[in-house]
Amino acid sequence: MTSTKTPHPSRKSARSGSSQIDVARLAGVSQAAVSRAFTPGASVSDETRAKVMAAVDELGYRPNVIARSLVQKSTNIIGLVLRRFTTPFYAHMLQKFTRALQERGYWTLIFNIEQGDELDNALPAALQYQVDGLIITSATLSSHQADEFARAETPVVLFNRYVSDGHTHLVSCDHYEGGRMAADALLDTGHQRLAYIAGEEESSTNRDREIGFLGRLKERGYELALRESAGDYSYKKGYAAAQRLLERASPPDAVFCADDVIAMATMDFARYKLNLNIPEDLSVVGFDDIPSAARPNYELTTVRQPFNRLVDSTIDVLVEAIGAPGASVIEKKVSPSLTWRQSVRKND
Repeated sequence: MTSTKTPHPSRKSARSGSSQIDVARLAGVSQAAVSRAFTPGASVSDETRAKVMAAVDELGYRPNVIARSLVQKSTNIIGLVLRRFTTPFYAHMLQKFTRALQERGYWTLIFNIEQGDELDNALPAALQYQVDGLIITSATLSSHQADEFARAETPVVLFNRYVSDGHTHLVSCDHYEGGRMAADALLDTGHQRLAYIAGEEESSTNRDREIGFLGRLKERGYELALRESAGDYSYKKGYAAAQRLLERASPPDAVFCADDVIAMATMDFARYKLNLNIPEDLSVVGFDDIPSAARPNYELTTVRQPFNRLVDSTIDVLVEAIGAPGASVIEKKVSPSLTWRQSVRKND
Protein backbone atom coordinates (compact mmCIF):
# COMPACT_ATOMS: atom_id res chain seq x y z
CA MET A 1 0.00 0.00 0.00
CA THR A 2 1.44 3.32 -1.05
CA SER A 3 0.95 6.28 1.23
CA THR A 4 1.13 9.89 0.18
CA LYS A 5 1.46 13.02 2.22
CA THR A 6 -1.33 15.49 1.98
CA PRO A 7 0.06 19.01 1.64
CA HIS A 8 -0.94 21.67 4.12
CA PRO A 9 -4.13 23.15 2.66
CA SER A 10 -2.74 26.69 2.70
CA ARG A 11 0.69 25.78 1.30
CA LYS A 12 0.34 26.41 -2.42
CA SER A 13 3.32 26.47 -4.72
CA ALA A 14 4.18 29.44 -6.90
CA ARG A 15 2.97 27.40 -9.87
CA SER A 16 -0.46 26.90 -8.33
CA GLY A 17 -1.03 30.67 -8.33
CA SER A 18 -1.08 31.69 -4.69
CA SER A 19 -3.11 34.81 -4.15
CA GLN A 20 -2.88 37.77 -1.83
CA ILE A 21 -5.83 36.29 0.08
CA ASP A 22 -3.82 33.10 0.69
CA VAL A 23 -0.93 35.17 2.04
CA ALA A 24 -3.24 37.14 4.34
CA ARG A 25 -4.88 33.94 5.66
CA LEU A 26 -1.57 32.21 6.39
CA ALA A 27 -0.04 35.34 7.97
CA GLY A 28 -3.16 36.03 10.05
CA VAL A 29 -3.47 39.61 8.78
CA SER A 30 -5.84 41.51 6.53
CA GLN A 31 -5.48 41.60 2.74
CA ALA A 32 -4.96 45.36 3.01
CA ALA A 33 -1.95 44.74 5.28
CA VAL A 34 -0.45 42.44 2.66
CA SER A 35 -0.91 45.12 0.01
CA ARG A 36 0.76 47.73 2.24
CA ALA A 37 3.70 45.40 2.86
CA PHE A 38 4.44 45.47 -0.88
CA THR A 39 3.90 49.21 -1.31
CA PRO A 40 7.05 51.34 -0.87
CA GLY A 41 6.55 53.95 1.84
CA ALA A 42 3.23 52.51 3.06
CA SER A 43 2.53 52.40 6.81
CA VAL A 44 2.97 48.85 8.14
CA SER A 45 4.55 47.62 11.36
CA ASP A 46 7.75 45.58 11.33
CA GLU A 47 5.90 42.69 13.00
CA THR A 48 3.18 42.64 10.34
CA ARG A 49 5.70 42.92 7.52
CA ALA A 50 7.67 39.99 8.97
CA LYS A 51 4.52 37.83 9.15
CA VAL A 52 3.61 38.70 5.56
CA MET A 53 7.08 37.96 4.22
CA ALA A 54 7.22 34.64 6.07
CA ALA A 55 3.90 33.63 4.46
CA VAL A 56 5.11 34.88 1.07
CA ASP A 57 8.23 32.74 1.37
CA GLU A 58 6.27 29.66 2.39
CA LEU A 59 3.73 30.01 -0.40
CA GLY A 60 6.16 31.12 -3.09
CA TYR A 61 3.86 34.05 -3.74
CA ARG A 62 4.83 36.75 -6.21
CA PRO A 63 2.75 39.93 -6.44
CA ASN A 64 1.10 40.68 -9.76
CA VAL A 65 2.56 44.10 -10.50
CA ILE A 66 0.43 44.57 -13.61
CA ALA A 67 -2.82 43.88 -11.77
CA ARG A 68 -1.82 46.16 -8.93
CA SER A 69 -0.96 48.96 -11.34
CA LEU A 70 -4.45 48.79 -12.84
CA VAL A 71 -5.96 49.29 -9.37
CA GLN A 72 -3.54 52.00 -8.29
CA LYS A 73 -3.45 53.66 -11.73
CA SER A 74 0.34 53.79 -11.47
CA THR A 75 2.87 51.46 -13.06
CA ASN A 76 5.98 52.85 -11.33
CA ILE A 77 7.56 52.80 -14.80
CA ILE A 78 9.35 55.77 -16.32
CA GLY A 79 9.93 55.90 -20.07
CA LEU A 80 13.43 56.99 -21.09
CA VAL A 81 13.94 58.03 -24.72
CA LEU A 82 17.47 57.99 -26.14
CA ARG A 83 18.53 58.79 -29.69
CA ARG A 84 22.33 58.67 -29.41
CA PHE A 85 22.26 55.46 -27.40
CA THR A 86 25.93 54.51 -27.81
CA THR A 87 27.64 57.90 -27.41
CA PRO A 88 29.76 58.09 -24.24
CA PHE A 89 27.80 60.98 -22.73
CA TYR A 90 24.39 59.33 -23.09
CA ALA A 91 25.67 55.87 -22.17
CA HIS A 92 26.95 57.44 -18.95
CA MET A 93 23.60 59.20 -18.44
CA LEU A 94 21.66 55.97 -19.02
CA GLN A 95 23.56 54.23 -16.24
CA LYS A 96 22.94 57.09 -13.83
CA PHE A 97 19.25 57.47 -14.72
CA THR A 98 18.37 53.78 -14.34
CA ARG A 99 20.20 53.53 -11.01
CA ALA A 100 18.72 56.74 -9.58
CA LEU A 101 15.18 55.86 -10.70
CA GLN A 102 15.46 52.37 -9.21
CA GLU A 103 16.57 53.88 -5.89
CA ARG A 104 13.31 55.86 -5.89
CA GLY A 105 11.17 52.82 -6.60
CA TYR A 106 10.76 53.24 -10.36
CA TRP A 107 11.65 50.93 -13.23
CA THR A 108 12.84 52.17 -16.60
CA LEU A 109 11.38 51.40 -20.02
CA ILE A 110 13.94 52.42 -22.64
CA PHE A 111 12.99 53.65 -26.11
CA ASN A 112 15.99 53.62 -28.47
CA ILE A 113 15.26 56.00 -31.35
CA GLU A 114 17.69 55.70 -34.26
CA GLN A 115 18.99 58.86 -35.88
CA GLY A 116 16.53 59.88 -38.58
CA ASP A 117 13.61 57.95 -37.08
CA GLU A 118 10.49 59.92 -36.29
CA LEU A 119 10.05 60.35 -32.55
CA ASP A 120 6.28 60.66 -32.96
CA ASN A 121 6.13 57.17 -34.47
CA ALA A 122 7.70 55.59 -31.38
CA LEU A 123 6.18 57.49 -28.48
CA PRO A 124 2.57 56.19 -28.66
CA ALA A 125 3.97 52.97 -27.19
CA ALA A 126 4.86 54.91 -24.05
CA LEU A 127 1.19 55.78 -23.57
CA GLN A 128 0.17 52.19 -24.29
CA TYR A 129 2.46 50.97 -21.51
CA GLN A 130 0.92 53.63 -19.24
CA VAL A 131 4.26 54.96 -18.03
CA ASP A 132 3.99 57.32 -15.07
CA GLY A 133 6.23 59.83 -16.81
CA LEU A 134 8.66 60.28 -19.68
CA ILE A 135 12.22 61.59 -19.90
CA ILE A 136 13.38 62.52 -23.40
CA THR A 137 17.06 62.99 -24.19
CA SER A 138 18.69 64.17 -27.44
CA ALA A 139 15.34 64.90 -29.09
CA THR A 140 12.29 67.12 -28.75
CA LEU A 141 8.53 66.53 -28.89
CA SER A 142 6.33 67.81 -31.67
CA SER A 143 3.47 70.04 -30.56
CA HIS A 144 1.02 67.25 -31.47
CA GLN A 145 2.79 64.68 -29.30
CA ALA A 146 3.15 67.15 -26.45
CA ASP A 147 -0.62 67.70 -26.57
CA GLU A 148 -1.21 63.92 -26.47
CA PHE A 149 0.84 63.48 -23.32
CA ALA A 150 -0.80 66.52 -21.73
CA ARG A 151 -4.27 65.04 -22.38
CA ALA A 152 -3.14 61.73 -20.86
CA GLU A 153 -1.76 63.64 -17.84
CA THR A 154 1.58 61.93 -18.41
CA PRO A 155 4.31 64.43 -17.55
CA VAL A 156 7.30 64.77 -19.87
CA VAL A 157 10.73 66.20 -19.03
CA LEU A 158 13.19 67.18 -21.72
CA PHE A 159 16.69 66.36 -20.51
CA ASN A 160 19.49 68.71 -21.59
CA ARG A 161 17.30 70.38 -24.18
CA TYR A 162 15.90 73.88 -23.92
CA VAL A 163 13.02 74.15 -26.36
CA SER A 164 9.86 75.33 -24.61
CA ASP A 165 6.46 74.23 -25.94
CA GLY A 166 4.25 75.22 -23.01
CA HIS A 167 3.61 71.60 -21.91
CA THR A 168 7.01 70.00 -21.43
CA HIS A 169 9.17 70.39 -18.35
CA LEU A 170 12.82 71.24 -18.98
CA VAL A 171 16.07 70.44 -17.18
CA SER A 172 19.28 71.47 -18.88
CA CYS A 173 22.88 72.36 -18.34
CA ASP A 174 23.52 76.03 -19.12
CA HIS A 175 25.27 75.39 -22.45
CA TYR A 176 25.40 79.09 -23.26
CA GLU A 177 27.39 79.79 -20.11
CA GLY A 178 29.61 76.80 -20.87
CA GLY A 179 30.51 78.31 -24.24
CA ARG A 180 31.48 81.55 -22.52
CA MET A 181 33.70 79.60 -20.10
CA ALA A 182 35.52 77.98 -23.03
CA ALA A 183 36.15 81.38 -24.64
CA ASP A 184 37.55 82.83 -21.43
CA ALA A 185 39.77 79.80 -20.88
CA LEU A 186 41.41 80.21 -24.29
CA LEU A 187 41.65 84.01 -24.31
CA ASP A 188 42.99 84.15 -20.76
CA THR A 189 45.83 81.82 -21.79
CA GLY A 190 46.94 84.06 -24.64
CA HIS A 191 45.43 82.37 -27.69
CA GLN A 192 44.70 84.61 -30.67
CA ARG A 193 43.34 82.50 -33.53
CA LEU A 194 40.38 80.53 -32.25
CA ALA A 195 38.21 77.98 -34.06
CA TYR A 196 35.01 76.09 -33.31
CA ILE A 197 34.03 72.57 -34.44
CA ALA A 198 30.25 72.13 -34.28
CA GLY A 199 28.40 68.93 -33.49
CA GLU A 200 24.81 68.25 -34.54
CA GLU A 201 23.85 71.54 -36.15
CA GLU A 202 20.13 71.49 -35.34
CA SER A 203 20.52 70.57 -31.66
CA SER A 204 19.91 73.21 -29.00
CA THR A 205 23.05 72.07 -27.15
CA ASN A 206 25.31 72.82 -30.11
CA ARG A 207 23.53 76.10 -30.84
CA ASP A 208 23.78 77.41 -27.27
CA ARG A 209 27.42 76.39 -26.84
CA GLU A 210 28.41 78.16 -30.05
CA ILE A 211 26.37 81.30 -29.34
CA GLY A 212 27.90 81.57 -25.88
CA PHE A 213 31.41 81.08 -27.27
CA LEU A 214 31.04 83.63 -30.08
CA GLY A 215 29.28 86.14 -27.85
CA ARG A 216 32.07 86.08 -25.28
CA LEU A 217 34.74 86.42 -27.98
CA LYS A 218 32.97 89.52 -29.31
CA GLU A 219 32.64 91.02 -25.83
CA ARG A 220 36.40 90.73 -25.44
CA GLY A 221 37.20 92.20 -28.85
CA TYR A 222 37.83 88.99 -30.81
CA GLU A 223 36.19 87.22 -33.73
CA LEU A 224 36.08 83.54 -34.57
CA ALA A 225 38.90 82.77 -36.98
CA LEU A 226 37.62 79.45 -38.37
CA ARG A 227 34.62 77.15 -38.14
CA GLU A 228 34.02 73.54 -39.11
CA SER A 229 31.12 71.19 -38.54
CA ALA A 230 31.19 67.50 -37.74
CA GLY A 231 27.41 67.36 -38.22
CA ASP A 232 27.20 64.82 -35.40
CA TYR A 233 28.72 63.96 -32.03
CA SER A 234 30.80 61.05 -33.30
CA TYR A 235 34.53 60.33 -33.33
CA LYS A 236 34.60 59.53 -37.06
CA LYS A 237 32.90 62.74 -38.14
CA GLY A 238 34.83 64.76 -35.59
CA TYR A 239 38.09 63.38 -36.98
CA ALA A 240 37.09 64.36 -40.54
CA ALA A 241 36.10 67.86 -39.40
CA ALA A 242 39.44 68.25 -37.61
CA GLN A 243 41.25 67.28 -40.81
CA ARG A 244 39.39 69.90 -42.84
CA LEU A 245 40.11 72.51 -40.18
CA LEU A 246 43.74 71.83 -39.38
CA GLU A 247 44.95 71.31 -42.95
CA ARG A 248 43.98 74.85 -43.93
CA ALA A 249 46.72 77.28 -44.94
CA SER A 250 46.36 79.31 -41.75
CA PRO A 251 45.21 76.89 -39.03
CA PRO A 252 44.06 77.98 -35.56
CA ASP A 253 46.16 77.97 -32.41
CA ALA A 254 43.19 76.78 -30.33
CA VAL A 255 39.95 74.86 -30.94
CA PHE A 256 36.76 74.69 -28.92
CA CYS A 257 34.86 71.51 -29.79
CA ALA A 258 31.14 70.94 -29.31
CA ASP A 259 31.79 67.85 -27.19
CA ASP A 260 34.58 65.71 -25.77
CA VAL A 261 34.41 63.04 -28.47
CA ILE A 262 35.04 65.61 -31.21
CA ALA A 263 37.79 67.15 -29.07
CA MET A 264 39.55 63.80 -28.64
CA ALA A 265 39.29 63.12 -32.38
CA THR A 266 40.80 66.55 -33.02
CA MET A 267 43.70 65.83 -30.68
CA ASP A 268 44.36 62.48 -32.34
CA PHE A 269 44.41 63.93 -35.85
CA ALA A 270 46.66 66.81 -34.78
CA ARG A 271 49.18 64.55 -33.07
CA TYR A 272 49.24 61.47 -35.26
CA LYS A 273 48.67 62.96 -38.72
CA LEU A 274 50.24 66.43 -38.45
CA ASN A 275 52.81 65.69 -35.72
CA LEU A 276 51.60 68.67 -33.68
CA ASN A 277 52.30 68.88 -29.99
CA ILE A 278 49.36 69.48 -27.67
CA PRO A 279 49.16 71.98 -26.10
CA GLU A 280 52.38 73.63 -27.38
CA ASP A 281 51.22 73.80 -31.02
CA LEU A 282 47.46 73.53 -30.54
CA SER A 283 45.16 73.89 -27.54
CA VAL A 284 41.88 72.00 -27.40
CA VAL A 285 38.81 72.44 -25.17
CA GLY A 286 35.89 70.00 -25.10
CA PHE A 287 32.44 69.89 -23.52
CA ASP A 288 30.84 67.29 -21.18
CA ASP A 289 33.75 65.84 -19.15
CA ILE A 290 32.99 62.21 -19.95
CA PRO A 291 35.17 59.68 -18.07
CA SER A 292 37.55 59.11 -21.02
CA ALA A 293 38.42 62.84 -21.12
CA ALA A 294 40.64 62.29 -18.08
CA ARG A 295 42.67 59.46 -19.64
CA PRO A 296 46.44 60.09 -19.69
CA ASN A 297 46.56 60.14 -23.50
CA TYR A 298 44.07 63.03 -23.57
CA GLU A 299 44.07 64.97 -20.28
CA LEU A 300 41.40 67.11 -21.91
CA THR A 301 40.47 70.53 -20.58
CA THR A 302 36.70 70.61 -20.84
CA VAL A 303 33.47 72.28 -19.74
CA ARG A 304 31.99 69.87 -17.25
CA GLN A 305 28.31 69.03 -17.18
CA PRO A 306 27.40 68.11 -13.57
CA PHE A 307 26.10 64.60 -14.34
CA ASN A 308 24.69 63.70 -10.93
CA ARG A 309 23.01 67.07 -10.41
CA LEU A 310 21.42 66.98 -13.87
CA VAL A 311 20.03 63.48 -13.33
CA ASP A 312 18.77 64.21 -9.82
CA SER A 313 17.18 67.49 -10.90
CA THR A 314 15.44 65.79 -13.83
CA ILE A 315 14.00 63.07 -11.62
CA ASP A 316 12.97 65.64 -8.96
CA VAL A 317 11.07 67.64 -11.59
CA LEU A 318 9.41 64.51 -13.01
CA VAL A 319 8.35 63.16 -9.60
CA GLU A 320 6.95 66.58 -8.67
CA ALA A 321 5.01 66.69 -11.95
CA ILE A 322 3.67 63.14 -11.45
CA GLY A 323 2.35 64.20 -8.05
CA ALA A 324 0.72 67.36 -9.41
CA PRO A 325 -0.80 66.74 -12.87
CA GLY A 326 -1.61 69.92 -14.73
CA ALA A 327 0.72 72.08 -12.65
CA SER A 328 2.77 74.83 -14.26
CA VAL A 329 5.71 73.88 -16.47
CA ILE A 330 8.99 73.62 -14.55
CA GLU A 331 12.15 74.91 -16.22
CA LYS A 332 15.52 74.44 -14.54
CA LYS A 333 19.07 75.20 -15.66
CA VAL A 334 22.14 73.75 -13.99
CA SER A 335 25.47 75.61 -14.13
CA PRO A 336 28.54 73.91 -15.67
CA SER A 337 32.14 74.30 -14.52
CA LEU A 338 35.55 74.20 -16.21
CA THR A 339 37.83 71.22 -15.64
CA TRP A 340 41.46 72.19 -16.26
CA ARG A 341 43.79 69.51 -17.55
CA GLN A 342 46.76 69.46 -19.95
CA SER A 343 45.24 70.14 -23.40
CA VAL A 344 45.44 73.96 -23.10
CA ARG A 345 48.71 75.87 -23.21
CA LYS A 346 48.97 78.27 -20.30
CA ASN A 347 50.83 81.56 -20.15
CA ASP A 348 54.45 81.37 -18.98
